[in-house]
Amino acid sequence: MNIRQKPRAGEIWIADLGTTGKIRPVLVLYYPKPDDSRMLAIVAPITSQIRGGDGEYDITHIKWLPKPSAINFQGLGSIDRHSLSRKLGTLPKNDLNEVKSNLRNLLNL
Repeated sequence: MNIRQKPRAGEIWIADLGTTGKIRPVLVLYYPKPDDSRMLAIVAPITSQIRGGDGEYDITHIKWLPKPSAINFQGLGSIDRHSLSRKLGTLPKNDLNEVKSNLRNLLNL
């Protein structure tokens, strides 16, 4: 990761999710501040295997992604911030607001 370019919530980055999750795009939902004790980012993986359930948000209209995709809320997780390697782009604000709303509904918040 370029030290000058720190991930921000709403950005889509390439991340190494380990052997089971492989290397894939993720939506950054939280990125730690320098004084955070755990230094973990919270991300939602992006999948090209779209199933259309409540646990997904369709982003097939985002043309700079390599494949038609969806954000998979069921794969939410925390990863070491150094696992984020390259920024692909920023989710449009209206999509990010929909993602937040869908997460609140899914988690009954």
